Amino acid sequence: MSTPRWVMIKRASELTGYSKDAIEHKVKNGTWAQGRVWRYAPDGRIAINMTEYDKWAESAPQEVA
Repeated sequence: MSTPRWVMIKRASELTGYSKDAIEHKVKNGTWAQGRVWRYAPDGRIAINMTEYDKWAESAPQEVA
């Protein structure tokens, strides 16, 4: 089964290895863009876009060994 595009913080934590607090911090301090990496679901909870999270994670320059 594939991962849904939008997941709640608890599931995002399980998938990424970031703690719930770390995810909430990235949302609050603007590290992750609202509307792209995260958004409010209709019930007011924060949902994380795993496709955009992957793009964010892959955007950091890598050092060549």
